[in-house]
Amino acid sequence: MAKVPPKKPVKPTATLDTPTRSQAQVDVEVNDQGVRLIYPYSDGERVKDFDSGHKTRVREGLPVPLGATWDGLGVNFALFSANATKVELCLFNEQGEEYDRIALPEYTDEVWHGYLPDARPGLLYAYRVYGPYAPHDGHRFNPAKLLLDPYAKQIVGELKWDDALFAYDLTSDKKDLHLDDSDSAAFLPKCRVIDPAFSWARSRKNPVPWEQTIIYETHVRGYTMRHPAVPEHLRGTFSAMSTPQIVDYIKSLGVTSIELMPIHAFSDDRHLQEKGLHNFWGYNTLSFFAPHPQYMATHTVNEFKQMIATLHAAEIEVILDVVYNHTAEGNELGPTLSFKGIDNASYYRLMPENKRYYINDTGTGNTLNLSHPRVLQMVTDSLRYWATEMQVDGFRFDLATILGRESYGFDEGCGFLDTCRQDPVLSQCKLIAEPWDCGPGGYQVGGFPPGWAEWNDRYRDSSRKFWRGDEGQLAQFATRLSGSADIFNHRGRKPYASINFITAHDGFTLNDLVSYQNKHNEDNGEESRDGTDNNISANYGVEGPTDDPTINELRLRQMRNMLATLFFSQGTPMLLAGDEFARTQNGNNNAYCQDTPIAWVDWDIGEKGKSLILFTYRLIALRKRFPILHRGRFLTGALHEQLNIKDVSWFQPKGEEMTDGAWRDAHAKSIAMLLDGRAQPTGLLRYGSLSTILLLFNAAHEDVVFNLPSVAHGESWRHIFDTFQPDDINEHNFDFGREYNCTSRTVVLFELISQSKR
Repeated sequence: MAKVPPKKPVKPTATLDTPTRSQAQVDVEVNDQGVRLIYPYSDGERVKDFDSGHKTRVREGLPVPLGATWDGLGVNFALFSANATKVELCLFNEQGEEYDRIALPEYTDEVWHGYLPDARPGLLYAYRVYGPYAPHDGHRFNPAKLLLDPYAKQIVGELKWDDALFAYDLTSDKKDLHLDDSDSAAFLPKCRVIDPAFSWARSRKNPVPWEQTIIYETHVRGYTMRHPAVPEHLRGTFSAMSTPQIVDYIKSLGVTSIELMPIHAFSDDRHLQEKGLHNFWGYNTLSFFAPHPQYMATHTVNEFKQMIATLHAAEIEVILDVVYNHTAEGNELGPTLSFKGIDNASYYRLMPENKRYYINDTGTGNTLNLSHPRVLQMVTDSLRYWATEMQVDGFRFDLATILGRESYGFDEGCGFLDTCRQDPVLSQCKLIAEPWDCGPGGYQVGGFPPGWAEWNDRYRDSSRKFWRGDEGQLAQFATRLSGSADIFNHRGRKPYASINFITAHDGFTLNDLVSYQNKHNEDNGEESRDGTDNNISANYGVEGPTDDPTINELRLRQMRNMLATLFFSQGTPMLLAGDEFARTQNGNNNAYCQDTPIAWVDWDIGEKGKSLILFTYRLIALRKRFPILHRGRFLTGALHEQLNIKDVSWFQPKGEEMTDGAWRDAHAKSIAMLLDGRAQPTGLLRYGSLSTILLLFNAAHEDVVFNLPSVAHGESWRHIFDTFQPDDINEHNFDFGREYNCTSRTVVLFELISQSKR
């Protein structure tokens, strides 16, 4: 019997002459598994031995693209780190056990990279990165800490809080200056290599013109957790959002676009878990490329794609609320989960005089450094990935001022904003800024460049104050109603650049806005110190729910008034999900930590809610019926001399046009707004081809008599809408000059009956 050769590879002197491997040395490996020939590839094949005796082939691979990319034959791994001295790729089995550790063999243009020819989709991995632990210099390398790939397309498992997740010894009096060498692998989720293949079939984007856009802000988990048509095992997931009853309801409302609160993989907060609470909103990003694991019932990325395809089939756009201003790693006392351990000095803005500390323009502990080209690349790569591979239609950027801030302050010509403007993919997406942060010069409403829309908090505040009955609000209210030209009418920007909202996820719901004078955040565990005190709300006599029919009727009418204002304003309306049926959070105006029925939408809708749904449906239908309510250009008030009409005219209740004195009257709380659709900016004469409407707004506590104005080429006014009597759909005609008694706290809509329609 032949003697078994030793396991040590034998290197013959013969060479193999082929066109692709000319004169290349061939290694022969002989072991108890048999004999195989090992051909050195042009990019340099490596063989690494491990203590376990396992041998894994790793080749140099390529420095692009970043992340883990399967090419059908193997997986290329590429990780940026400008300051690391060594990077190890760690492989895990499905039980989370590390079974292999491979040093990435090549370093090109500050990217560590390697290629595993036998790797396949489904592989679980993460990194360990070596380098100096020198906090004063901005470096926090610690190979004992497992790190998530910033470009990971899927995250598997949950973050389990443990002291091992911190790169420093929490028990040391030196705090973050004392290195901790405990292994964090057991407590960190893992990255999974994915196969990006998905058959979109007939699904494709159907962009909605900005001037026709109506946004519906909601939350994947909160919107579906209590919906009776969603199977329990799917609630809170992307699959739930694809449920036919969910999609049909959203479609039936008439909204065009849903804005989903953060769906990027995010972490829970340790201090919240210790209180029995959870990060519900998700503004605590772990990965900018991976969907949140708990939102995937099938544990596959394709579940998100299926949701997008379903919503697109219903002609509903999807806008993602994204958080590129900070990460879940916090400040110098925070955990090391990814970026901090990969290259802290590159990824974050650090204090110039002492890089141990972080610039905290976000209020969350750290700020991403978009001035660094690789960090800017990561953010824009992420956006392009979601816009192309995942087929989303747009993005709402949390604390967007930070994205436009350079070391010297906000600059609309900064790298990120310039990139978005010139990028062939991103420039075609809907881009919405939350134009403020807590840093210096952080309030930038109106300061973003052309191509961007912005959340308009001045619209929110003005609308609330006007309907609460505050004095001196009339001029501001009219300005917001007509598109906030004082803020946005420059450089060719349009009225739709103003994202108009009265409520959003942050703050009171519409029902609570008219039911509570003060916030009630006791369930958050901070003795109601959290959340804003500037709610601009009113309870109309009783704090919270009441059986008083007079108060309840007034509250419901005030909700109708604010909804009518929202949909009758120039600009892009955004409706908070559930406001259309008076959803409550019991006075909690900061439900970020309430993954509970407090923040979950309650679909047990009573008669009040049902009536408000029908009212909202009718409002949206009226907005679509009258193009003058969503013009693509700003109103000017200029006289069209040939037609003797203006696109907008403002009247006092007695019928006179508004004067400077009338605008300055602090006690005035009533106004008439005439919008004439025939006064086209193109100069074309269109007698009666576009509707002309008259809106009456009365925020006074008493009835106000309006004299209905006359209009050139018109005959009379047809009353078609009233927030005091919303169920009265009988249309009545009123002659010009006739007095109309407008009930206290009411909005009324008239349509012009023109001579050509007789």
